[in-house]
Amino acid sequence: MSETYEFVQLDVFTKTPLTGNPLAVFTDARGLTDQQMQALAREMNLSETTFVLPREPQVEAEEGKRVRIFTVEEELPFAGHPTLGTALYLYSTVASGADEIVLDLNVGKIDVRFRTDSNHRSNRVAGDVFGEMRQRDPEFGPTLPPDKVASVLGSDGSEIAAEWPSQIVSTGLPFAIVPIRDAKALANLKPDLVRVGALLEGTGARFCYFIFPERQDRLEVRARMLFYGGEDPATGSAAGCAVSWMVRHGVAKSDEQILIHQGVEARRPSEIFVRAKRDGEKVTNVRVGGYAAEVLRGTVTL
Repeated sequence: MSETYEFVQLDVFTKTPLTGNPLAVFTDARGLTDQQMQALAREMNLSETTFVLPREPQVEAEEGKRVRIFTVEEELPFAGHPTLGTALYLYSTVASGADEIVLDLNVGKIDVRFRTDSNHRSNRVAGDVFGEMRQRDPEFGPTLPPDKVASVLGSDGSEIAAEWPSQIVSTGLPFAIVPIRDAKALANLKPDLVRVGALLEGTGARFCYFIFPERQDRLEVRARMLFYGGEDPATGSAAGCAVSWMVRHGVAKSDEQILIHQGVEARRPSEIFVRAKRDGEKVTNVRVGGYAAEVLRGTVTL
């Protein structure tokens, strides 16, 4: 007997459809096996697909909304734009307009808070609600030798902002944060992804997040995340690592909101709003936020 499953596709970390980072959300995945979820993620062919598993109201009140995240290859414990996009979808379905939703992910509970930019309430994700997730407190790993980072870039290292360290950071998913000296150098990066894998072996990280911070009226950051599938338009998990790194190394002030621009080179510009607090030597209260816009709805019959 066939079953039909509904999904919604959103563009996340943007107010504008056809920009930002696409996400498919299966709105009620009860009855799907692990293998079917993985197959559906391959079918969607996006960087991530999420599956919402509704539970009894009293369970959700205590434990949060159960959500699983899959890439085309594997299940992830955490990822940024799937968490934010799924939470914004769930917010659009809550009649009470609760200003906070807790997602129960494989990494643990992640709370997402909301602020509406409009008095109009829609049952669609329409780019008028700002969502902000609190990620786990960061874990700071080893710094990377500058000459090894330079070899990944196939250069003498002149692109790297040498005043700061390249370092492994995790707020749920580890990344190597690599500071670049200017926007032109960032735009022209062509990292050797095989060498990236070798450089990061044993660190827990699989990817580099290249950033160029620049302070004018406010601190803004250009960022890129390149991987074997191409270039990620917005990487919310890495953005949490990046703001933690910036606060730790004095690039950003404690609790200062910073705008990260990502996806420009991929022609899917995204805006990620980040902040984190410094408490002595500890970095905490890592917040990553943004908007999302719905682009389509559909059904899959299995």
